[in-house]
This record gives sequence, structure tokens and C-alpha cells, in this order.
Amino acid sequence: MPTLDGPRLSPASGGKATRLVVFLHGYGADGADLIDIGRAWAEVLPDAAFVAPDAPEPLPFEALGGRQWFALTERDMREYRLGVDAARPVLDAFLDAELDRWQVDASELALVGFSQGAMMALHTGLRRKTPPAAILAYSGLLAGPDRLDDIQTTSPVLLVHGSEDDVVPPYHLPVSRDALIDRGVEVESHLLDGLGHSIDERCMVLGGRFLKAAFSGP
Repeated sequence: MPTLDGPRLSPASGGKATRLVVFLHGYGADGADLIDIGRAWAEVLPDAAFVAPDAPEPLPFEALGGRQWFALTERDMREYRLGVDAARPVLDAFLDAELDRWQVDASELALVGFSQGAMMALHTGLRRKTPPAAILAYSGLLAGPDRLDDIQTTSPVLLVHGSEDDVVPPYHLPVSRDALIDRGVEVESHLLDGLGHSIDERCMVLGGRFLKAAFSGP
């Protein structure tokens, strides 16, 4: 099984990490694409460590560079479901290793994914033995919204999508939201006007606020 690695940020407080935030990048990117979000959130999460692993597979055409959590050819729900199922054990092993590295309790984990990484965050996070503190999904979707009988957690979920997303159509937001709510998951969702397939300042503010509240507890 592949071993993941990627850029890391130690807590801004200079002390021991008490929380761990893991960023999962999109198709064709790598961990460096998202790690700067950790720097932006350091002020609101000074005791958190941040890590952004590179996905396990290179893109099929080396000249393009970048990584993938799983191959995309058909780009349909069946492919998404098979892909997240196949990649989940690798990600789970990495999460366990990082929690051990930083000596952080598994309940103090948050997963933040973009696009294909959002699919991985939702699929893996909802099935962790110990519920994560939070799951954030930007411009993504729930792979298999009709197949949630095996979820292990009701960790709070934030879904953020752009109304002008031409890569992952924005109709996936209400489909994913409603499926999760039907399973008893607490969901906050935002469809942002004028946003394409990307993360903007509004997304950052929403995410930082959501994480701070989730880590603070009820």
C-alpha cells in the first residue's frame, strides 16, 4: 500500500498540537496547492497542525504533472464510488499515522477537501472509527449518496460550492446535503454566487469559522 507524504505546518502557538487539520487536494494538483490555507487559518486555530498529503497516484500522463486520488475517465457516480472505495485504505492509514506523529486524539481531526479531495474527505471521514471533529468539502460531491448505510459518524459537515462551477456541477450540493441530513448528519451548506471551481476568500472565512466552532465543541 502506498505511503503518503506532503507539506506540514506546526502549530502557530509554538506549542504541542492539540488538533490536526488534513487538506485533500483536487485532481491534478498536489499537497502544496492547499497547504497555504493552513497559514491563513493559523490565527483562529493556533494549536492546530496542518498537513496536505500528495495523492497516491501520478496522473496517467507524466507531462501534466500532479496527482490523483483515483483515475477519472467516465466521470460518473459509479466511477466515483469505486474510486473512493479503492483510495480510502491508503488515506485512512495516513490519517492514523499523522495522528500518531503529532500525538493528537483522533476526535480532534478535521478533513478539508477540494473537488476530488472533497469526495475523499466525505467518504473517508464519515466512516472513521472515531468521528472527526469536522469534515469540509469544497466544490465536491458525495460519492454514492444512496449508499450511506455504512457511515460510522455524524460529524458536522460543511459543503461549499460555486454557482458557476463548470467542473463539478452545483446541483451536487443539494443532493449531497439532503442525503446526509436524511442519515442524521448535521450539515451547513453554502452555494456562492459567481464562484467557479475554486476556493475564494468567502470559502476561507466560512471554513475557518466552521472549524473553530467544531473544535470548540457544543
